Amino acid sequence: MGYIMENAVLNEAEIDIGNAAPKKRSIGCIIGMVIGRFFTFIGVILLAAVILLVGASYIFCMGPSPSASDLFVNTMMETSALKFIPRMFFTEEEIDAIRKRNSTVETLEVTDQSLVVIPTPEELSEEEERLPLEIIDISSSTYKGKLMLVRDPSRVVLGTPPSLGGNAKGIQISEMVEREGGIAGINAGGFLDEGGVGNGGTPLGIVIKNGELLYNGGGSIVVGFDKDNKLVVGWMTAQEAMDKGLRDACSFGPVFIVNGKRSDVAGTGGGLNPRTCIGQTADGTVLLLTIDGRQATSIGATYEDCINILEEYGAVNAANLDGGSSTVMYYNGEIINVCASVYGPRDLPTAFVVLPEKTN
Repeated sequence: MGYIMENAVLNEAEIDIGNAAPKKRSIGCIIGMVIGRFFTFIGVILLAAVILLVGASYIFCMGPSPSASDLFVNTMMETSALKFIPRMFFTEEEIDAIRKRNSTVETLEVTDQSLVVIPTPEELSEEEERLPLEIIDISSSTYKGKLMLVRDPSRVVLGTPPSLGGNAKGIQISEMVEREGGIAGINAGGFLDEGGVGNGGTPLGIVIKNGELLYNGGGSIVVGFDKDNKLVVGWMTAQEAMDKGLRDACSFGPVFIVNGKRSDVAGTGGGLNPRTCIGQTADGTVLLLTIDGRQATSIGATYEDCINILEEYGAVNAANLDGGSSTVMYYNGEIINVCASVYGPRDLPTAFVVLPEKTN
């Protein structure tokens, strides 16, 4: 009897335990689990993306096609944040060699200003009169862009922040256009931007504004206008630029066209990237070109692409300006191209600004 009762009590206890309601988890515990799983999921996605990126990069860099490898390396090396990718597979010496065989052939020739003749308004017949400012859509299989034609080159000036160098900070193109009382503008010279975190305040090369040397970072490819409103491009020191009578100038490159002769481009010509360029025709018309890049609908353009566009529209002198995430064309209060920077327009040291049309 005692054995039966003992088993009865035990079975009753087992039944009670089996029917007991599970303990409820706290809301905080549930939220913690959801957040943990979310970040685990994100981590897995990021890891997969990194593996995919490294794998694709390996295929491009070390695959069977040297031209594809050169194109990939040059494209990555013109970015601010992705230079590390080619460096995973090549030494600095190998990268330098790749870049040298995929660029323009260097020239020491500098613009001969006498080859550009700018007609006065009185010299233009009614048939020759054209829109003072025109914007043309440019497109190809790998890129889309904007070309701005400014008939009067005296309207194109250099915009700058209040100060340059030292602890100075750059400003956006919209601010530079406003400071100059302009209606349009494109980014211009290069700047110190190690790791893609530069604040745009320290230019590379020189900066000349209104005939005054504002910054001297040493000899470089200079791009600017002289006091007769003629575009001058070529390698020179600050003193040589001043001797040329430049009123507004900055530094970047390479030179694309000089004195009517296009530069020879080797290999992939800088890779596919966003581009900003400037040129001038024999009658003084200024060509301002921006090419969108790093997008599904517009990968970017090579040096050769840009030269072809500028030459097609009559450029006799032209040069590459700072591109990539700095590439911006601004007109009538808004950016009219697609900026490649995920953070929006960057702070810059210089911009070529278009002033309003002159009235008599």
